[in-house]
Amino acid sequence: MALKSKPGIMNITPGSKISIIRSKRVILADTISSCDIIISDGKISNVLPWGKHVTSGAKLLDVGDLVVMAGIIDPHVHVNEPGRTDWEGYRTATLAAAAGGITAIVDMPLNSLPPTTSVTNFRTKLQAAKGQCYVDVAFWGGVIPDNQVELIPMLQAGVAGFKCFLINSGVPEFPHVSVIDLHTAMSELQGTNSVLLFHAELEMAKNAPKIGDPTLYETFLDSRPDDMEVAAVELVADLCQQYKVRCHIVHLSSAQSLTIIRKAKEAGAPLTVETTHHYLSLSSEHIPPGATYYKCCPPVRGHRNKEALWNALLQGHIDMVVSDHSPCTPDLKLLKEGDYMEAWGGISSLQFGLPLFWTSARTRGFSLTDVSQLLSSNPAKLCGLGNRKGAIKVGYDADLVIWDPDREFQVQENDIHHKNKLTPYLGFLLQGKVMATLVRGTLVYFKGKHVAQPTGELVLINTVEPGKTSTPGAPYY
Repeated sequence: MALKSKPGIMNITPGSKISIIRSKRVILADTISSCDIIISDGKISNVLPWGKHVTSGAKLLDVGDLVVMAGIIDPHVHVNEPGRTDWEGYRTATLAAAAGGITAIVDMPLNSLPPTTSVTNFRTKLQAAKGQCYVDVAFWGGVIPDNQVELIPMLQAGVAGFKCFLINSGVPEFPHVSVIDLHTAMSELQGTNSVLLFHAELEMAKNAPKIGDPTLYETFLDSRPDDMEVAAVELVADLCQQYKVRCHIVHLSSAQSLTIIRKAKEAGAPLTVETTHHYLSLSSEHIPPGATYYKCCPPVRGHRNKEALWNALLQGHIDMVVSDHSPCTPDLKLLKEGDYMEAWGGISSLQFGLPLFWTSARTRGFSLTDVSQLLSSNPAKLCGLGNRKGAIKVGYDADLVIWDPDREFQVQENDIHHKNKLTPYLGFLLQGKVMATLVRGTLVYFKGKHVAQPTGELVLINTVEPGKTSTPGAPYY
């Protein structure tokens, strides 16, 4: 199915501002409808039955039976600029996002230099991102030891919330927090609508260093067992119930943690959880020796664990799926040595999240509306964008992805827009190709090409508006 502009309407190219999107398959909440989406001033101004609205001179993009969905929100992206821009940068990350149907990313507070752990550092990051972004970008702040006085000022400056590590982050400028630090931070965040994100692994005293061949993935996997994650999730669930501060588990890898999460939610804890495309797409049994581009933390686990994550996702116990795009330069992966224990941990996948997810989800009972909920609407709610992005609704930003769920393609290096092309997905045959991406009604990606100049905005989020504080115990889903 080809994208086409209506005969008689001027030719549509990247950068065009679209007035009407027409499709036989528009995802509206939990339904799929034949619709005309009317766009004005970057917003969705109306959603009408198919073919009912034609305005002379309007730019109408008729996409036939291609799927039109709210743009994907990826709330877990390490852009690394400034400071480690050779790993990734705003320009290349957002080019990749646009090609993947992502209309907004939320940038993690590390591994940039400086990290986003103070208002001053946040302003440095905003300056670095200015004028470079092809999609919208919001920002997480960071909680580290002794920066609690910066948390409310950072919220007032516009960060979406905060991330912390319960274990060594891998970079010295972003140290992990103690339990005392967490009590201090969560006390500070009470009464706001902010959210605290956790890298949920704890060092276990009984986990003595493993001796084994560092080129075997099993050696690395044994060094980060499930019980490290289970212990951390137990701690987070207890704190969440105690303080009634919104909490979120990032990149859940171990299905053994799901019972804890489910019980905490049932008890009223405002707790959510994400998993990633690599935990749903990869299995430890199939990772070859020395292939350090598969390394991430927590690690990719076994096939049975992967299937348990899929089952939890289908049952609604996992709230969203994200990329955790965490690239680095190839030398840090120690490809010659093939040393899993010493190589940098992180997987690049930002551009291919939608097809990675759909390729597997379509065979497991997931619908197109599930895709929109897990990749668009729920992530938007997490990061404070749920009142303007993540759904096709009147008044929302006209952020849309147009894609073909039936089209197969192979991941090839020449098609990758990430700065560093190293990824375990090279050569994968995937289903579900992104055809076009619109940000506030502008075609930023169309027929394999990008808009000439960046048009994305830096999004500041207000979670401490006077008189609008969180209701203790109230779920935000």
